[in-house]
Amino acid sequence: MKRLPVLPQQCLLLMTCLLMALEAVPIDIDKTKVKAEGHVEGEKVENPDTGLYYDEYLRQVIDVLETDKHFREKLQTADIEEIKSGKLSRELDLVSHHVRTRLDELKRQEVARLRMLIKAKMDSIQDTGIDHQALLKQFEHLNHQNPDTFEPKDLDMLIKAATSDLENYDKTRHEEFKKYEMMKEHERREYLKTLDEEKRKKEESKFEEMKKKHGDHPKVHHPGSKDQLKEVWEEADGLDPNEFDPKTFFKLHDVNNDGFLDEQELEALFTKELEKVYDPKNEEDDMVEMEEERLRMREHVMNEVDINKDRLVTLEEFLRATEKKEFLEPDSWETLDQQQLFTEDELKEFENHISRQEDELRKKAEELQKQKEELQRQHDQLQAQKQELQQVVKQMEQKKLQQGSPPAGPAGELKIQPPGEHKAGDAPQHPAGGDQPLPPGHNQEPAVRTDQVHP
Repeated sequence: MKRLPVLPQQCLLLMTCLLMALEAVPIDIDKTKVKAEGHVEGEKVENPDTGLYYDEYLRQVIDVLETDKHFREKLQTADIEEIKSGKLSRELDLVSHHVRTRLDELKRQEVARLRMLIKAKMDSIQDTGIDHQALLKQFEHLNHQNPDTFEPKDLDMLIKAATSDLENYDKTRHEEFKKYEMMKEHERREYLKTLDEEKRKKEESKFEEMKKKHGDHPKVHHPGSKDQLKEVWEEADGLDPNEFDPKTFFKLHDVNNDGFLDEQELEALFTKELEKVYDPKNEEDDMVEMEEERLRMREHVMNEVDINKDRLVTLEEFLRATEKKEFLEPDSWETLDQQQLFTEDELKEFENHISRQEDELRKKAEELQKQKEELQRQHDQLQAQKQELQQVVKQMEQKKLQQGSPPAGPAGELKIQPPGEHKAGDAPQHPAGGDQPLPPGHNQEPAVRTDQVHP
């Protein structure tokens, strides 16, 4: 089905004010050429990943809902509060049967996926008696009490769960980055402990030198300020700085022509500033820190410009921000290297946490080693028993051979051929007049004497 180009804020709000047909701006691209190329109507634009563990399910639900004309029309006229309050979810009862059937199928697939994840997790800790229905309660993006059909409650839960998760995204990201920085410092200090005094001093001196080198960079403009945007206008867009126009700038960087600057389009605006501080060729520059700096800049601009907090910047919001004093006379921007990301107490607590985790892993490793040794002992014991049995069988066969008994076969059976079954050419070797008794009813023919002459 052909995707219509008009699905801006409403569809994004359905994905908790984030997802819609948006396209991230390529870094280091000539924006004048981008404008000339324009956006192809009907072209399917790749959506940015939300980072949610149910991202694919969220996308599939929206793609299916977009195919229903009635729901799409309601979506285009809905505002933020209608979507967040669950009012829009009640429109699900009016969609076509085909759409509801497809949504039912998507939900069953998602429930099956979650159950598989639960089972895999429980199996890893050797748990038994899994109650999937109870464990499904931890997932708040669908109604676990009804695993077979997609109802208005499912859409409402999906919207609210994604909204909450995405609102906490930046906070979670900050915490993860903080842990990353503390781990770097922890590993550095642990390495220093392994060195003698002379080498330790050299390593400390090298660290301070790299830190100083990293901090020696040109001034970084305040994200979203006039100076910062004019720098993009001149160096990235190749336009005359004296002809800077906010409205033209907005349209130029609205790459997919949807009337909004999304988070990816905003982040692309900070590339020139980041290049002043970070170079992948430099040992002292950490690219993980560069991406965190980019996200910090985007978050700051969103907080300043995005009035309705829908994670999109409209032209009206953008122009209103250019009229503020902060746009013309902004405060200086502190980069990550100018900030204290954690305290010594926080680092100490982090190291204690690591130490506790290492102790737990060590105990588990010791338990596994004991289990391995016990299994090896049992294996050796079985091997010894097997060898003893083989020796007993061998001795029994030797004893039978000594007593004149036929040797035993592989399964212990005696190798005796039944009477009357002889191989070809094997005739009974009983000499005439021998001592061997004859079977009952057998009359022996008298031997023919060659010295008797018959007339």
